[in-house]
Amino acid sequence: MKPTAAFFSFTGCEGCQLALLECEDELLDILSAIDVVKFREAMSETSDTYDIAFIEGSISTPHDEEKIKKIRGVAKVIIAFGACAATGGLNAIRNSMGSDEDYYENLREQAYGPVGVEHFRSTKARPVHAVVPVDLTIPGCPVDRGQLLEVIESVLVGRTPRQFNHPVCVECKLNDTVCVVEAYGQMCMGPVTRAGCGAICPGRGDTCEGCRGLLPDGNFASHQQMLAEHGNPPEEIRLRYLMFNAYRCEELGVPLP
Repeated sequence: MKPTAAFFSFTGCEGCQLALLECEDELLDILSAIDVVKFREAMSETSDTYDIAFIEGSISTPHDEEKIKKIRGVAKVIIAFGACAATGGLNAIRNSMGSDEDYYENLREQAYGPVGVEHFRSTKARPVHAVVPVDLTIPGCPVDRGQLLEVIESVLVGRTPRQFNHPVCVECKLNDTVCVVEAYGQMCMGPVTRAGCGAICPGRGDTCEGCRGLLPDGNFASHQQMLAEHGNPPEEIRLRYLMFNAYRCEELGVPLP
């Protein structure tokens, strides 16, 4: 009997679910191996029983927290996929602006008006693992389709998927990609960001934004010093760190300029 899988969206853009749907050549193989019973972007049918739960989005409301705990109680395997689910993502930027209830109430009132304050309760934006145990994580914004397919295959055959514990810079070197920091003085997060994307952004002449999350053993002080020596103002360095890694900075205790 095929394992059943369900896809859930929390606070996020649902772009990572689209990344799976864009695996057009592989979709039939996936569907022949697993029985998808819940996937709002692809089907109207739904089920409350499933073996594997794919979670996209950060946990940022009381309802989110309640829902993810129920999912954890049902699923044998939880896979957090995408930056929001893996590290808090862009949603966690708001954590750096304030964290008490008065701050969130003011934020809700500005966004939804006085009536909406009571109907749109929100909390600190957190990755899934901050609320419930997670079995596998696929970072990125959006996720790398190759890694997504590899993780799905690994789960089905009982194999541990590859772990990427080196920085994006390693992939730049392997690809003979010109360093955008040394060559152009651009503000790149590659030296402290988890690899696995094939250095797709620097490979196209852009900077790494850090969407795959900060490495736990990154040399953050040296990285910030290097960026400053190339003319980047402290506030810009701080904002770049917070862009995808506001929660991660707090989690790792990363000092910011």
